[in-house]
Amino acid sequence: MIDFFFLVPLAIGMGLVGLASFMWTLKSGQYDDLEGAAHRILFEGNEGPVLEKHPMPCSRIKTEAGEAEFPNMEKPNR
Repeated sequence: MIDFFFLVPLAIGMGLVGLASFMWTLKSGQYDDLEGAAHRILFEGNEGPVLEKHPMPCSRIKTEAGEAEFPNMEKPNR
């Protein structure tokens, strides 16, 4: 029973800290432009997709579990 006298104020205090930090993010403008930065990072610039004209062949190595493929990589040293 004595634990509740410690845990209940602790839970209320943690809730108040969370609420205060949420209110701080609202006042600082964290949620003003939700899609701008997400779209800007994807569609920044006019360059098209990067395509390799001559892709490197795939390397195959044998492991204990069978064969494994490492595309565009050299064989790992063991």
